[in-house]
Amino acid sequence: MGEWWRDLRGDDPDGRAPLVFADAIAALGRDGDMIVYPDDVRTDRIVGTVGRAGDFDARFRLLNRALRSRHRSVADAVACGIVLPRVELIQLGEMYFVVDGHHRVSVAREREQHSVPAIVRRICTTAYAMWCLRLSHLASKAAEREFLLRVSLPDETRSELWLDRPADWARLADAAEAWGFRRGLAGIGPRELGQRWWADEVVPLVGRLRASGRGVGLRDIELYAAALADRDRCTGRTSS
Repeated sequence: MGEWWRDLRGDDPDGRAPLVFADAIAALGRDGDMIVYPDDVRTDRIVGTVGRAGDFDARFRLLNRALRSRHRSVADAVACGIVLPRVELIQLGEMYFVVDGHHRVSVAREREQHSVPAIVRRICTTAYAMWCLRLSHLASKAAEREFLLRVSLPDETRSELWLDRPADWARLADAAEAWGFRRGLAGIGPRELGQRWWADEVVPLVGRLRASGRGVGLRDIELYAAALADRDRCTGRTSS
């Protein structure tokens, strides 16, 4: 009830409405489709909708009172053990968006089901979509996408990227390109630049920082960004 009341008062903007697929894919960047496949999907990873943001909140609780009879019939069918069709979902990274089956997802959440049977279409994205992403994170993810277009990183590294402030991504891209220029790498593509910058600059520096006891609880990219900000501040004081 406390969570519900905070949502109604507007204390938590991320709790009022589910993510809309169009907003998420615009921020993350579409990088190709993959095959459609059946799967049992964790209900807590279903965080958005393709086209019904006004009917359900971020936890898929019903908001549209005109749909109560439909919702009740789905709940009754589930309670009676009737096998319903699989829900249809689109997957972005660790996130899932409902195409068809909003009431089935809502009832599953109400009944605290761990998962629902689904048909999933996975879409690859430029920036990685963690399941915990919410509306307030999309600006930073859009900035991350722009960074990755300038400084491409491997998939296993992209899944660990996270910075809270969009401006930090532009600063990192500038730093990576300046690093490449100083080493005579001007003109190489974003993929080679990203791989060499990460392997020769980020990993060694982060390793030294962690060995000195810094960066507990931070991802590698967060620790590197913090070190870069410290260096910029020191450089600014020295030159002034």
